Amino acid sequence: MLTKGYPLVRILLLSQWCPPEPENRVLNLGKALVKKGHQVTLITGFPNYPTGKIYPGYKQRLWQRETQGGVNIVRLPLYPDHSRSSIGRALTYLTFSMSAFLLGPFVSGKADVLWVYHPPLTIGIPAIWISLLRRVPFVYEIQDMWPEAVTASGMVNSSLPIRMLGALARFIYRRAAAITVISNGFKQNLISKGVPAEKIAIVPNWADEAVYFPVEADAEFGARHQLDGSFNVIFAGTMGPGQNLDTVLDAAKLLLDLPDVRFVFIGDGLDLAHLKARVNDEQITTVRFIDRQPASLMPSFFAWAGALLVQLRNDPIFHMTIPSKTLAYLACGAPILCAVPGDGAGVVKEAGAGIVCPPDDPHSLADAVRQMYAMPAEARAAMGDAGRQAYLERFTCETSVTKIEALLNAAVRQKQRR
Repeated sequence: MLTKGYPLVRILLLSQWCPPEPENRVLNLGKALVKKGHQVTLITGFPNYPTGKIYPGYKQRLWQRETQGGVNIVRLPLYPDHSRSSIGRALTYLTFSMSAFLLGPFVSGKADVLWVYHPPLTIGIPAIWISLLRRVPFVYEIQDMWPEAVTASGMVNSSLPIRMLGALARFIYRRAAAITVISNGFKQNLISKGVPAEKIAIVPNWADEAVYFPVEADAEFGARHQLDGSFNVIFAGTMGPGQNLDTVLDAAKLLLDLPDVRFVFIGDGLDLAHLKARVNDEQITTVRFIDRQPASLMPSFFAWAGALLVQLRNDPIFHMTIPSKTLAYLACGAPILCAVPGDGAGVVKEAGAGIVCPPDDPHSLADAVRQMYAMPAEARAAMGDAGRQAYLERFTCETSVTKIEALLNAAVRQKQRR
C-alpha cells in the first residue's frame, strides 16, 4: 500500500553489502519500501564479509539475480578480502566499484531515484555514473565518515591518498541530491567541509525489529552456552582495531576479585586471534569467546547479560558515530555499558539506558562494571526498560524509513521541476 501522498517510485539501491552478510540495513530498507508500494532493485556484491571468502551457495559470475522480500537483487563480482592488508581491502572496494560502474546501468532496470549506501567512499563513483546515464538523482547515506574512518582503522596513513579521498568525498557530496547521516556529529563534520546544512538530514539507524526484541532468559539456553551462574558482560559483533578490545581484557584483569563476573565475546574479526592469545597467555580466566551466531539467537544471549558492552577506540571519528549494536541493545531492553565517546554515549545517557565511561580506560571500565554489578537487579531492569522505550520512540524502522521515503520523493520532484 502506497504511503499517503506519495506516488509509486521505482527505487534503485546501491550497496556493496547485503545479507547473508551481517549488514542488513539496506535490504531491510528495500523491504520496507516495497511494503509501502514502491518497486525496489538492489545492486550489491557477492557476499564475503566479514571472512573475506565468498559465502557457501554463491559462486561469482558476471551477475546473479535473486529476490528477497520483494526486493530484486542483482549481485556483481568483486575481489573478496577482509584482511589487515590495505591493498586487499582497497581491491575489494575498487573492484566492486568497477563492476557497478560498468554493469550497474545495464542491469538496474528503470528507476526514478537512486539511494546509495556508504561505506566505502568508492561507491560514490558508480553512483554518479549511474545517476548521469539513467538521468536520476541520488540520495547518499553516510554511515562512516571518510577519510577519517580509514585513518582511524589504520588502513591508510599516507597524506596523499587521504587528500585524494577527501577530494573525492567533496565531489560526491556536491553531486548528491541529498545526504543522510546517522548523527549530529556527522552533520557538523559535513558542514565544516562546506556541505550546505539544508542538504543534510539526520536519519538514525535502526535494529531489525523482527529479530531484536526483549526475550526471557531461557534456562536450557543459558546452561548450554555456560551463561548461567555468572554476571555476564557481553560484547557482540566485530572484533577489530576500531573496537580496541584489549581495553576490555585489561579491565577483566582488574576484576579478577569478582570471579562470577564474566566477559563474553560473541563474534569474530581481525583481532580475534590476538585476543584469544592474550587470554591464554595471561590466564585471564573470566573471559570467554563464542563464535559468530545467527542474528536470530542474539536476543537469547542478551537475556543473560548483566550488561551489554559497546566499546570503541578513542578516536575523533568515533565521537561522531553511533554504533549500530547500540540500537540492537536498546531494542532488546537490556542495560548498556557504554565505553564510547560523543554521540554514541549521548544516546545511552539521554535514554537512561545504562552507564557511560571513557573509552580506552581499563580502570574506568572496571569501575563501571563494578557499579553495574552492585546494582539491584530491578535497577538494571529499569535501565533496560528505559532503553527499550527510547528505541520505540526514536529509532524504529518505520520512523527512519518514512524520512528516507520523503527524501527520495523530494529528490524525484526536484528533478521533475528542473
